[in-house]
Amino acid sequence: MKLSDTTLGRVMRRPKGVIAGSWLILVVFVAVFAPYLTPYEYDIQDLPNAFRAPDAAHWLGTDEFGRDMLTRIMYGARTSLSVSTIAIGISVFCGMCLGAASGYFGGRFDRAVTAVIDLTWSFPEILVALILVAIIGPGVTGAMVAIGVAYLALFTRLTRSQIMAIKSETFVEASLSLGASHGHILMRHLLPNALAPVIVAAMLATGDAIILEATLGFFGLGAQPPTPSWGGLMSSGTAQMFKAPWIIIIPGVAVAVTVFAINLFGDALIHALDVRARVRES
Repeated sequence: MKLSDTTLGRVMRRPKGVIAGSWLILVVFVAVFAPYLTPYEYDIQDLPNAFRAPDAAHWLGTDEFGRDMLTRIMYGARTSLSVSTIAIGISVFCGMCLGAASGYFGGRFDRAVTAVIDLTWSFPEILVALILVAIIGPGVTGAMVAIGVAYLALFTRLTRSQIMAIKSETFVEASLSLGASHGHILMRHLLPNALAPVIVAAMLATGDAIILEATLGFFGLGAQPPTPSWGGLMSSGTAQMFKAPWIIIIPGVAVAVTVFAINLFGDALIHALDVRARVRES
């Protein structure tokens, strides 16, 4: 199969897919190889160079402790991306399991799951995350769990609706008549056909999760110092907004551009997974 015939190939044929994908690849590359891309350490203080404006030695300046901001942004990308992607991965896995079982088997289990999910759905994600972090405690692990649970309702509802729409199809009834087990039908027929909208929702939710992680970090509930995160960097820069504005502006721009790129890529992914749109293009 040619690359151009794959979903990724169709995404990259669109200009916004190329632009957004290039930025995301760059961010991931920087996050993974941060220790090899900068001569500075993210946690070593250099007080004589505190509040140094961007120059040839420090391209994005330094913070209140003289730490290189570019280095902190690189390591912050590692924290923010890992927390958001792992959290959404937890939500997708648990949400698909709950939603598939609820939508397929129905009955009391479906009513119980729907009641809990509807109750969770009635609260904003930020409120759910704040409550959970307050219970679990601040830190990277607490932020991952809180964000994962906050978006669990989204993927459970989405998977449940997809399974309920597909399970009455003729091919499912044919599989049952041939003696296929419920597990076989779920894993081989229902979940693969329900996967496309879940993938798109996961892509878009990752951008929201980055914002939520930055919000938790801004309030001091995410990664704890000296571990950098984009939200934590913005929080430390609020007190120096007028003295050294780059401390808060640069991580804010990093969050905004990355989330915008994720949304652009998600929009291109929606088009690439749209079968009707592919038929019209062919």
